[in-house]
Amino acid sequence: MSKTTSSTIALNKRARFEYHLDERIEAGIALMGWEVKALRAGKVQFGESYVLLKNGEAFLFGCLISPLVSASSHVKADPMRTRRLLLHRREIDRLIGLVERKGQTIVPTAMYWSKGKVKVEIAVARGKQTHDKRRAQRDRDWERQKGRILKQG
Repeated sequence: MSKTTSSTIALNKRARFEYHLDERIEAGIALMGWEVKALRAGKVQFGESYVLLKNGEAFLFGCLISPLVSASSHVKADPMRTRRLLLHRREIDRLIGLVERKGQTIVPTAMYWSKGKVKVEIAVARGKQTHDKRRAQRDRDWERQKGRILKQG
């Protein structure tokens, strides 16, 4: 991989708007060969995806990886399939505790390459109220306006 290419595959900007993100964890993801090729081409959408903990395992739901036209003919490509996240046992146990006791949720925030492997950054999150979302929008607009004023001189 050359130094000019970015290691980021996709960002979930909606997660930052919808949730207060508390703790971030890097997780591996179990993919098929055609999915890795599609990720290299940037054919991923995971704005609506979420992480579900079931039977002591973590799964990524709602992530759409569109197959390439040149995908293998002997493999039936399912773009919305559930993908397993690879985490250590103690990380999964801690996440289960946070979700069950504190009522928090787990959302993916970024997907990127790390040493030739695909990693997903997941975050423990609390839902924002409507007034929090409005405040974030107002702050973002003010920062943009302030930049324009400073640029004009």
